Amino acid sequence: MKSKYSSYYINDIAKGCKYCVKGEKLVLFISGKCSRNCYYCSLSNKRKNKDVVWLNERICKNPKDAIKEALESNATSAGITGGDPFLYLERTLSYAKALKKRFGKNFHIHIYLPTKLLTKDKLKKLSRYIDEIRFHPEFLINKNKKIINEDLNKIKLASLFWKKQNIGIELPMIPDRKKDILDFIIKISHYMGFANFNEFELSETNCKPLTKNYILNEGGYTIKGSKQAGIWLLKELKKRKIKINLHLCTAELKNNYQFMNRLKRHNIFKFGYKTKEGMVKYLTTDIKNKYKLNKLKIKEYYIDKEKNRIILSNYSANRLLSNKNSKIKIYLIEEFPTYDRIETEKGEIKTSKKQWATTP
Repeated sequence: MKSKYSSYYINDIAKGCKYCVKGEKLVLFISGKCSRNCYYCSLSNKRKNKDVVWLNERICKNPKDAIKEALESNATSAGITGGDPFLYLERTLSYAKALKKRFGKNFHIHIYLPTKLLTKDKLKKLSRYIDEIRFHPEFLINKNKKIINEDLNKIKLASLFWKKQNIGIELPMIPDRKKDILDFIIKISHYMGFANFNEFELSETNCKPLTKNYILNEGGYTIKGSKQAGIWLLKELKKRKIKINLHLCTAELKNNYQFMNRLKRHNIFKFGYKTKEGMVKYLTTDIKNKYKLNKLKIKEYYIDKEKNRIILSNYSANRLLSNKNSKIKIYLIEEFPTYDRIETEKGEIKTSKKQWATTP
């Protein structure tokens, strides 16, 4: 069944995913260091194998930064990922604990975990703060039957600490491994409540092995046949009456819903305007013009210290543009509302207009 988010599912989707598609999840990247070296890993160069904590687009130094980012992005929940959070278990626990303490027990936290370093004791510690657990088994990089059995036995341990509906697996939908994925899910389905399959994507770090062995779809960043393999898998599992939640998460969902909805929720500065895509538009002038603004009795403005500029209201901008003697240059800027605030457009305005940017 196709969802309204351009993904496909059987039965339902996991609780964590429901927050995610609405843009309500804070993405807590605990480290780029990992216990494995998966050829399909899609982490960027600035994150892969680097021990840096990211909160969405923000490099994070401590749990207080995580709380700041959650407030600025209006997050109601968080997803912890890596790298491998097991490598930095105490760090993972400290961030999860801080978020729960600040926002309460209803602040939903899910976590992605490779199974390599999984132990009963580690799961017990995580269960104090983690609401939903998503495993990434070893069998996609190691076909050894012994490894598969180890994966199965490790994942079963989660039922000691979480209810079935809060235990799942999440895998890239590799087209030529669809039967292996099918077999694994059938074996483990009694011990978990959901399985997520992500459309197989190209990145700067997995480009070489993927372009060598797979064909890309038009557009150049998703693998041909991945979505079709995922739909096949959902149908096969339905035929076998596997009664767990199954979700094929597409690249379209991530870009057009998950990310865009997160942008729409993000705080912006005074006098800014959100676009329907979640970007923000500002009317700006150089901070050196502050004296001139005061002399001209322009009062509706906000000083953006980080970017060394002044954000103007529509009213103030039009007053300046109508004053031939002001000689103050005004720019219409579009940028991401996120912590990095990357600019995508900038153009000088020379004539007044009723409304330069509007909230949808």
